[in-house]
Amino acid sequence: MANKKEKSVSFAQRMDSVQRQFKNLDAKDPSLWPVLPKSLLCLFIAGAVAIVAWFAFLKDFEVELDGERSKEVALRTDYQKKLVKAVSLDALKKQREQIQQYVIQLEKQLPSKAEMAALLSDINQAGLGRSLQFELFRPGQVVAKDYYAELPISIRVTGKYHDIGAFASDIAHLSRIVTLNNLTLVPGTRDALSMEATARTFRYLDPEEVQAQKRAGGAK
Repeated sequence: MANKKEKSVSFAQRMDSVQRQFKNLDAKDPSLWPVLPKSLLCLFIAGAVAIVAWFAFLKDFEVELDGERSKEVALRTDYQKKLVKAVSLDALKKQREQIQQYVIQLEKQLPSKAEMAALLSDINQAGLGRSLQFELFRPGQVVAKDYYAELPISIRVTGKYHDIGAFASDIAHLSRIVTLNNLTLVPGTRDALSMEATARTFRYLDPEEVQAQKRAGGAK
């Protein structure tokens, strides 16, 4: 019991000592204050300075930091995309080579300007070889594109159904590219049918024609 009383008296004495330090403080000269009030005043001033610095300077740095974080996210995303491309670079190169080979094969199927007459003869021979009778075989106006030219040919043939079908198949299997468009089949005399179509064939342009097309495109 004596120890408890001593502790209670000691605590009361300490609280009284603390209270006395806050009495009769000279607001004009804080340097004369006791240690505890002086320490609390320093802490208050430091906190006030920190708050003012935050709103005056550090807030701008926070905005700048948020901007840099956004840039970091964008850079990471861009890096991941480029990394995927870098990883698949070999596969893309192989795919590019395959496409180039395919384009070369297609170019080989395009006749030159000098070979067009032979191609027209092949189309005609394909019809005659199937015992078809040509009622119309009229090449149209050449339409020049950027790197190739298109030649429409109006044709009308008569013959048996199976012979016309075989003729269409022969056209599709020519060594040169020829397409049949706007097909129309009408009954003819006896067992014959009449087919009208526009055969379109293509040829690549000579270097001089390519340059002329480029000049024409530039002028437009």
